[in-house]
Amino acid sequence: MAISPISSTAAGMQLVTNAALAPLPASSRTFDFGDHAALWLSLGVGLLVMQIGAYLVPALGAQQALLVIVAGSVLGAGLLAWTARLGCASGLSSAGLMHATYGSSFARLPVLLNIVQLVGWTTFELVVMRDGTVAIARQSGGFAHAAWPVLATLLWGTVLLALLSGSMVTLVRKFIGRFGLPLVVVSLLWLTWQFLAKANSQGLAVLWSRPGAGGMSMLSALDLVIAMPVSWLPLVADFARHGRSSSSAFRGTWLGYAIANIWCYSLGVLVATTTPSTDLVAALLLAQGGLIALGLILVDEVDNAYGDLYSGSVASHSLKPSWSIRRWGMLMCVVCTLLALVLPIHSLEPFLLMLSSVFIPLYGVILARLSGARPQMLLQPDAGRQVNTSAVLIWVAGIACYHLMAQLAPSWGAALPTLALTFVVARLTSRSTFKAVTA
Repeated sequence: MAISPISSTAAGMQLVTNAALAPLPASSRTFDFGDHAALWLSLGVGLLVMQIGAYLVPALGAQQALLVIVAGSVLGAGLLAWTARLGCASGLSSAGLMHATYGSSFARLPVLLNIVQLVGWTTFELVVMRDGTVAIARQSGGFAHAAWPVLATLLWGTVLLALLSGSMVTLVRKFIGRFGLPLVVVSLLWLTWQFLAKANSQGLAVLWSRPGAGGMSMLSALDLVIAMPVSWLPLVADFARHGRSSSSAFRGTWLGYAIANIWCYSLGVLVATTTPSTDLVAALLLAQGGLIALGLILVDEVDNAYGDLYSGSVASHSLKPSWSIRRWGMLMCVVCTLLALVLPIHSLEPFLLMLSSVFIPLYGVILARLSGARPQMLLQPDAGRQVNTSAVLIWVAGIACYHLMAQLAPSWGAALPTLALTFVVARLTSRSTFKAVTA
């Protein structure tokens, strides 16, 4: 029996709408091309992206690194855009797409895993913002009291709590697009100019032609670049469903994220090439005007944490619809703030990256099974069954493939082979799924 977005509570049989599984009505959709592009350009900017970009050198030369960055960003952003098209065409959230592919009972597992990873990444973002704030305070001659990290964590947690109490649509259209994004673009332009000037003083031609030291293949580097856009796959539909047209959601998401990813990865390479340092934040602060630029980037980092929390609250609402999306978001914010105060979050990064690996095959199956399906086919969230066995088996095989590739053939990368395998197999076996839907 298909899951309905309308459920009943035990007491009083009061009907409750599951806003995460019900398609968003056209009257509630306000995002146009500019909103999608601004949102994903803003979400694509972050200190973590620059840090991962810095990992590409000196293993790769500057020319190789730039080639990999452009190719990986265009491909990764294209996957995001593809998912955005599905979310906008159907009006379903990420949880809704999981229900449509894997069945109403089994879908709760990937939804729950998504919530866990979003709590982890939000906590990690809070730690990044806290550490950046402390570094800025010290650089500007501020006090270095032992309580400052705690205060900085509580400060950013309070900011996120205030944002979650408002409207996501209003935040995107009135703050990010009009104010937040222009300031961040200016800061990126300033930092790019400063480090290009530094590279020029050190011999730009020499740095540009310097060969890589080895230790990382081009495919492994491509895997590293794709990692960031792929990490957003379980979130993109939660925002794209607010779009007026699937084509504008597709184009805006692709363009916005590709620009941000190329820019931040390239800036990370530029900083690492000109200012060798294990601390990216310290290197940015050394640039003229770096204090202000880093401060603006930290402000923009808030929307990354907000995006994680908002998507996590939508996923949580799908499991317990009697709690509103706003209530779930504020609860998750409090939990993540407390975790940021007590967990050694930097040591948890490998675990978070490992957990993210399950979403590459997950979305390989989703894209294969739902692409080309008519919107009305997606509005039965469990595709007429409680567990879609073939989709589940392909996903599990994809997880195994990912880890086997990472262990046995690391030079080939793991993300692209896994994505290709799950997509092809799921596509070849999709006919039975569509028959079940239309039956």
